Amino acid sequence: MANIESQKKRNRQNEKRRMRNKAVRSELKTRTKQVEAAIEQDEGVDTALQVAQQKIDKAVAKGVLHPRTAARRKSRLAKRANS
Repeated sequence: MANIESQKKRNRQNEKRRMRNKAVRSELKTRTKQVEAAIEQDEGVDTALQVAQQKIDKAVAKGVLHPRTAARRKSRLAKRANS
């Protein structure tokens, strides 16, 4: 454990951010799986894809994902949905 006050505060901030980022990443995985399931069942693909892409964009805005990573994920999801 740190002795310096500023480092203690930094640790608290890092932990909060870690938990927030973890929640966002978990949500992304859930939405991606929902798109995959919709593709398998062949119904509701468009809405599932749209929601997943919105969540990916939101993750970029929050700084959880790099913009190029998000573009790649969205592209691959759309490719699978359209095939």
